[in-house]
Amino acid sequence: MLRDKIRGLEGKIIEMIRNSQENVAIADKLYRWTRVLFTTLDEAHLPTVLVDELRDQFLIPQGAVRIWGANERLSGEDFAAPVSDDLKSFAASLSLPYCGINGGFEAASWFPDAASVTSLAMIPLRRNSGDHPTFGLLVLGSPDPTRYSADMGVDFLQRIGETASASLARLLSD
Repeated sequence: MLRDKIRGLEGKIIEMIRNSQENVAIADKLYRWTRVLFTTLDEAHLPTVLVDELRDQFLIPQGAVRIWGANERLSGEDFAAPVSDDLKSFAASLSLPYCGINGGFEAASWFPDAASVTSLAMIPLRRNSGDHPTFGLLVLGSPDPTRYSADMGVDFLQRIGETASASLARLLSD
């Protein structure tokens, strides 16, 4: 009986070590992504760098970002392309990132290979967290229908959104 308890505790310790190693790996990826955002000086390239680095660091198949209210000198950039009022309202209604099946959302059409995306994470961009006005949307897509599911935790995606928002806010016209 004591040996069974010891084996059970050993299993729990091994699982805790594995979880801590995974957390360190995620923190390292987040650090590298954030560092690239800080060192990107060209405002017109910042959204592309943000999405590309996020995709590379976290092995995300597709990603896109749109900003409404961007500085006029950036109006010709893809990230500043117009979006519908419905999409703006949807983004503003999100208190947490949306994760789930791609049900034909407008934002899914922003991907280069939109037809292959079956699950989405849509992360609202706000000047500050909470109920501040939404100025954009970061969208992550996957052909795996279980990659972004309604029952997954969104704490990490919220932090991604806060970091992306802080970085991209400098592109807004005030």
